Amino acid sequence: MATGENEQALRSIIDFIRLASVVILGLHFYFFCYQAFLHWGLTSTLTDNLLASLTALGFFSNLHSSKFISVGLLAISLIGTRGKKEAHITVRLIIVITSVGILLFFLGFLVFLVSMQTPFRAVTYMAVTSLGYLLMLSGGTWLSRLMRDKLRADIFNAHNESFPQEERILENEYSINLPARYRLKGKIRSSWINIINPFRSLLVIGTPGAGKSYFVIRHIITQHIQKGFTMFIYDFKFDDLSRITYNTLLKNFHKHPVRPKFFVINFEDLSRSHRCNPLDPSTMDDITDATESSRTIMLGLNRDWIKKQGDFFVESPINFVTAIIWFLRKHQHGKYCTLPHVIELMQLEYPTLFKLLRTEPEIEVLINPFESAFRNEAMEQLEGQIASAKIGMARLSSPQLYYVLSGNDFTLDINNPQDPKIVCMGNNPQKQQIYGAVLSLYISRVIKLINKKNQHKCSLVFDEFPTIYFNGIDSLIATARSNKVATTLAVQDYSQLKKEYGRDQAEVIMNIVGNVISGQVVGETAKLLSERVGKIVQERQSISINANDTSLSRSTQLDAAIPASKIAALSSGEFVGTVADDPHQLIELKNFHATIINDHQAIQREEEAYLPIPEIRKIQADEIQKNYFRIKDDIQEIIEDRI
Repeated sequence: MATGENEQALRSIIDFIRLASVVILGLHFYFFCYQAFLHWGLTSTLTDNLLASLTALGFFSNLHSSKFISVGLLAISLIGTRGKKEAHITVRLIIVITSVGILLFFLGFLVFLVSMQTPFRAVTYMAVTSLGYLLMLSGGTWLSRLMRDKLRADIFNAHNESFPQEERILENEYSINLPARYRLKGKIRSSWINIINPFRSLLVIGTPGAGKSYFVIRHIITQHIQKGFTMFIYDFKFDDLSRITYNTLLKNFHKHPVRPKFFVINFEDLSRSHRCNPLDPSTMDDITDATESSRTIMLGLNRDWIKKQGDFFVESPINFVTAIIWFLRKHQHGKYCTLPHVIELMQLEYPTLFKLLRTEPEIEVLINPFESAFRNEAMEQLEGQIASAKIGMARLSSPQLYYVLSGNDFTLDINNPQDPKIVCMGNNPQKQQIYGAVLSLYISRVIKLINKKNQHKCSLVFDEFPTIYFNGIDSLIATARSNKVATTLAVQDYSQLKKEYGRDQAEVIMNIVGNVISGQVVGETAKLLSERVGKIVQERQSISINANDTSLSRSTQLDAAIPASKIAALSSGEFVGTVADDPHQLIELKNFHATIINDHQAIQREEEAYLPIPEIRKIQADEIQKNYFRIKDDIQEIIEDRI
């Protein structure tokens, strides 16, 4: 314990040592400037005898020996010095002052090389050397007043907010492994983002330009194809991801137990698009399949209905479309069960349409409210129930859409072990409202068919997920894990997800995913991610300065490992998040804040060597028109057959 007596004794010792240092320096001046002191009459027998004794001991064997002794005693006296902390004193200032003092102290002998009178030379030498001594004394004293704090050196708290991350690569037959580097206590270290269990789903978040596709999604596609997955890819900006998928597959056919087939759906270049009927009658076992398809297509066309599910004027159009789909499914074993036929059949006049639908007993319950309104001439109610469905579906009446939707080049059971497929479906940002609704139907049917037991491992990748809609994404994430279906959702922001899917569904999606990788996001999304990563123990410092003393205190406390403000300022390629493990491969360090490493030159060379997606068929404009009018003729055949 420090007491007043101990401090006083220490101060006395320090003062004595410093006095000895000054005395040695004074004797040094007396010895080497003896002629000047003799000239001034300041010599005495006592001092001369003392110098003779010290000279015999080697104190003044050369010009610098006594200086070193004096400086040594000065340094010892400064070790125990305690001074009041001052904020304006910096390390740089101390180094400059001390360095100048050392130079003046030890280079003062150069004065003896200058031709001048002896007394004046002695005065100059003593003045220069004494100034150097005082500067060294000041620098050493200020060293004890220096505040050794980190407040100004780490103004963004980056040192405190770093934490250990997983530096091992953990692989298995399903994993996605992303090389990265991170900062720990000021040092750059290599790490790995190991998504060892992609079946617990992956959410990739980031504002435009954060690097979602370039740093994350492209690696999910390439690594899963290399590991033999079947895949479904929703390519929002076709054909960015589709080209990566196609060229990766060309190099990795041999890694699949059964050679997968590659299919593309897009509505822009029909020569490079396969044809597929999402309402394939062989995949629609009962009327609930028709209901699900109807709900998906109607909510995809009218996104504001998502938040109004259950309302009379929302459910009525859905039931109406369900009746149309199931009628076509039952007619001649589904020969005309396609979405284009549904659209055309809906456009019939009410008397003909209801008379036709009454011929199918299974949909009587569905059409009864509409038929009743028609019989009672409640036309306003009827138009409110049906017109919204007809108007929305009419927007899909396009020869190009009809051509793609009415063919059967492949089925949507992409993870069939005997017939594995890799399917890319492309959208167009300029036409996303129309194409998104149709693609939502495809996706809904794909999920229905793949979420089964004893199927091949499968990966679903949805770029810009909020641009499509299908009901039951939370169910897919929750149940498909056991069926080896890995789901990747890419979104720009949580608010975008809430806008398109509603708050309740958005919260479920955010909370149910096991793996999260996020680039730069702001606002509520950044706060949610910061809370998800959690808190770490961080050092805290506080400084108190008053007239008498300066105190510096340190403490530790739990604080956010990655604050929301830091997530809002991430650079492109820099990601934060957390990964999930499984019982067979545990991960202790699940959280990360790292920069994913891409070999940009290698990727550029690879992309320059990419082959374009091949042309599937030669198609003429008149073929598309013939198909369009054939579908209209089919409706007339149905009427003639049933009525």
